[in-house]
Amino acid sequence: MARTTKPLTNTEISLAKRKDNVYTLSDGGGLQLRVKPNGSKTWLLDYRRPYTKIRTSLSFGAYPSLTLAGARAKRDEAKALLARDVDPQEYRDEQANLNETAHSNTLQRITVQWLEIKKTKVTPEYAQDSWRSLELHIFPLLGNVPISKITAVKAIDTIRPIAAKGSLETVKRLCQRLNEVMIFAVNTGLISANPITGISKAFQAPAKQYQPTIAPTDLPTLMKALSVASIKLTTRCLIEWQLHTMVRPGEAAGTRWEEIDLARKVWTIPAARMKKNKPHAIPLSPQAIELLNTMKAISSRSEFVFPSDRNPKTHTHPQTANTALKRMGFDKQLVAHGLRSLASTTLNEQGFDPDVIEAALAHTGKNEVRNAYNRAQYIERRIPLMNWWSEHIEKAATGNMSLTGTRNLSVVNG
Repeated sequence: MARTTKPLTNTEISLAKRKDNVYTLSDGGGLQLRVKPNGSKTWLLDYRRPYTKIRTSLSFGAYPSLTLAGARAKRDEAKALLARDVDPQEYRDEQANLNETAHSNTLQRITVQWLEIKKTKVTPEYAQDSWRSLELHIFPLLGNVPISKITAVKAIDTIRPIAAKGSLETVKRLCQRLNEVMIFAVNTGLISANPITGISKAFQAPAKQYQPTIAPTDLPTLMKALSVASIKLTTRCLIEWQLHTMVRPGEAAGTRWEEIDLARKVWTIPAARMKKNKPHAIPLSPQAIELLNTMKAISSRSEFVFPSDRNPKTHTHPQTANTALKRMGFDKQLVAHGLRSLASTTLNEQGFDPDVIEAALAHTGKNEVRNAYNRAQYIERRIPLMNWWSEHIEKAATGNMSLTGTRNLSVVNG
């Protein structure tokens, strides 16, 4: 007949005295209280490991922090695992590792991992802007929170003060970027679902804003302002370069000499510098090439066509053109990005093929096959378009000292 163990009582446990040697008190079902010579009392579960049947013990914790009732509950949980051939000690270690991993995978740490992937799809400037916005507005409150603990309520509470200031565009970008990080966490198996998918609905949507630009009829006014502006020659060349090539401000500011193929009269911007992470080839008009010739005297020894004054090893800041246009009197009327709209409006009004214009602006759709076809097919058709546009700019500058020089106009180093 199996020996029956009498369950322990709280009184018996509290009165258990220290002895010269370690001894145990049994409660039944493998649960024991170990009493050491120093008087400390620890709960242990004596059991056999599944499969190997090797006898071992599992510590539950110290008495009185862990009460008799608490120890019995832990014993029952362990017995339930053993009934499924799960070793309770291994299970506890696995859970501890999972918990440690979950707490070490903070929002900021996962954002770093997300950004490494994001960098392969966007320009360095865009990646840096994404990080800075999260670093400034999100990380102070949520950066050290485990990704598994991020909730819609926490995210909304963090962003709400920014919305209260009226910075709705910032709110929109933060919602988008936070969701991208959370989706990355889902796709890498860190969390099972994205709990903040709808947080943008908690805020007012920003009014759609368009980049300030001028009407096509105001192009002569712009060229006249450029001719008398008190700005550096590099800045003036930069503005005209962007105007002639129809690229974005950051793409223009970062122009490298190695990207220019004068023999083929083509400027190829690598994918890493383009908004959509696709290379963009631009046929260069004679006027655009004249701008490069003007810059050779200034930057031929630099890696960049438009080097920075403060640090020649890097390029001029993408906001340089905007600052200059503002000083020229175009504040809230025209920004550097608006030069693209000016070109687009003019070319569409002149009846050029809209698809060719879109290709010139590096606008792409979702159909990658069609995009690749368009890039290949439209490059030749863009040559007369780019030449017409540059000639149009030059005509608008007649009498205003254009820098392109194709009409033997004088150059003023403003």
